[in-house]
Amino acid sequence: MQYHANSPEDYISQLPVERKEPVKKLRQIINKNLPKGFQETISYGMIGYVVPHSIYPGGYHCTPELPLPFMNIASQKNSINVYHSGVYAKEELHDWFVAEYPKHCKRKLDMGKSCIRFKYIDDIPYELIGELASKMTVDDWISIYEKNIKK
Repeated sequence: MQYHANSPEDYISQLPVERKEPVKKLRQIINKNLPKGFQETISYGMIGYVVPHSIYPGGYHCTPELPLPFMNIASQKNSINVYHSGVYAKEELHDWFVAEYPKHCKRKLDMGKSCIRFKYIDDIPYELIGELASKMTVDDWISIYEKNIKK
């Protein structure tokens, strides 16, 4: 589902009632745990966490006028999704998350390359998502990003 929002609050206000609290809670836990330097915004029609141009002036190589994306929260048709670029770009982080997930959730992990899908909103591992958000600093992300795009 695509929302046309100007702020994270505006995004949440457009969600179906049953999705508002889980998305608010994800937003709170990410904001509480995300290292300094990342900026919350609307990115690609979702709540996004980016490296702002003030820190990384080159922006995203595909679209340099956009800041460097890092994480997103989205309410999709059948799930609430968390996108984390670090899980895709750093194998050790991916492996850590996959190993930790069963300790926090009773359902099977539904994950793409950077997308973690939660079809059951009663089984979102908020604390685990908070820990995931805390595991990579802005400098770590920039370093990994640059290493991967310069291949």
